Parts: sequence; C-alpha cells; structure tokens
Amino acid sequence: MLSEDKVSHLSHIILQAVKKSPAVTVKSEEAKVLKEIKRVLAAELAQEDEIDRKVKAKLASYSRGIVEGSSEWEVLYRKTFEEEMRKHMKS
Repeated sequence: MLSEDKVSHLSHIILQAVKKSPAVTVKSEEAKVLKEIKRVLAAELAQEDEIDRKVKAKLASYSRGIVEGSSEWEVLYRKTFEEEMRKHMKS
C-alpha cells in the first residue's frame, strides 16, 4: 500500500497531466478533482491488495507446497494475479 504522501503526490502529477491535455477541460475546483483522483487511486490500490491476498492464499492451498519466492511461485503468482484482475475487470 502506498503512503498518503505518495498518493497525494501521484494525484498532483495526474491532475497536472490532465490539465495539460488539450482534450480535457477541468471545470471543477482543483481540490475536488484531487480528492476524486485520490479516492480512485485508493480504491484501485485496495483492489490490488485484496487480489494479492486471494492469489497468495490460492497458491498456499496447493498440495505441492510451492515455496514463496521461488521462480515457479513467481510465475504462478503473476499468472494467477492477471487472471484475478481480468475476472474483477469483467464484474
């Protein structure tokens, strides 16, 4: 999870990038826009943390006992994480 300072910093970077885009006009107060950006970032980070927990629990349940950090575990983790992300994006 990112600290509040890092989320705030990313929010400001995103807002500046949005403001530079000729396709976007920011009509709300910057404080409101920053608050919404922070809310979305926090929700996405929480979602990733939840998926991370699910994936680790799933890999831990395998009867083979795959060692966390091994190359096999890393490959299975990445594959399973991507599958869970796709499932969540569909719903």
